[in-house]
Amino acid sequence: MAGKKIIAVVGATGAQGGGLVRAILADRGGEFAVRAITRKPDSEKGHALAVAGAQVVAGDADDPSSLAPAFAGAYGAFVVTNFWEHLSAERELAQARALARATLQAEVAHVVWSTLEDTRKWIPVEDPRVPTLHGKYKVPHFDAKGEADAIFEAEAAPTSYLVTSFYWENFIYFGMGPRRGEDGRLGIALPLGGARLPGIAVGDIGHSAYRIFHKGAGVAGRRFGISGEILSGGEMAAGLAKHLGEPVSFTDLPFEVFAGFGFPGADDMANMFHVQALYAREFEAVRDPRRARELHPGMLNFDAWLAQNISRIPIG
Repeated sequence: MAGKKIIAVVGATGAQGGGLVRAILADRGGEFAVRAITRKPDSEKGHALAVAGAQVVAGDADDPSSLAPAFAGAYGAFVVTNFWEHLSAERELAQARALARATLQAEVAHVVWSTLEDTRKWIPVEDPRVPTLHGKYKVPHFDAKGEADAIFEAEAAPTSYLVTSFYWENFIYFGMGPRRGEDGRLGIALPLGGARLPGIAVGDIGHSAYRIFHKGAGVAGRRFGISGEILSGGEMAAGLAKHLGEPVSFTDLPFEVFAGFGFPGADDMANMFHVQALYAREFEAVRDPRRARELHPGMLNFDAWLAQNISRIPIG
């Protein structure tokens, strides 16, 4: 790390942070080195990061006292929170505040905060078009991150805002892959409400964050929305069909049907799709793939992502 600027990465063993760690390590001649922050530096994943060349240190967003030391001496910090680990917007907000304050305390020069929209700015809690959850949210995993933007603006070191999209990896890990019907034919089903869906390969989030750090602290305050492609349900089904070698249909589910599936966070996800359908233009404008490729020219589209991952998608 001698002579290089250190980027401290929160969530270094997760999807977004892990992608940034890999991007920095792959750029061996670059100006940055990576410090991986994890709750369990002695874990198997922590050891793997150390072997790959990262500095691995302990840090826990639920333990504010651990954070400033983890950021100490770093030029940059990539900050992300994982709502799906605990399904609590309040806990996510507390984590975001602790992380923001720690970057300021450590005098970090440039923060990249992975965020989303606060959907209540479009659909207030009292608006009946979309159900209100937990008494004060429309889409908890969006709203908490969006609410935390003001925390980073007021309480963090200079911050850029990275606005992400639907992970295509959800077809692998979230049970959204094709399923066979009673007739033996494959189909996918999502509650899109007729809208198109901005999507991204999760590894490209880390690469995009790396590009923001290259731009320097002068872009603090700016928002960078990213997606690899914006597709209809039918277009995603067609892409899957091409790589699977057999037809795949698309069913546009009612939002309330998806919410009733019963898995943890199903109502949150259903509301996400519902708000996105109601405000499709706004969602798409923020996540224009052309602008995203100006930031990260290697951004995958859906076809390229499928070419790399089709064998990993389970068929239900």
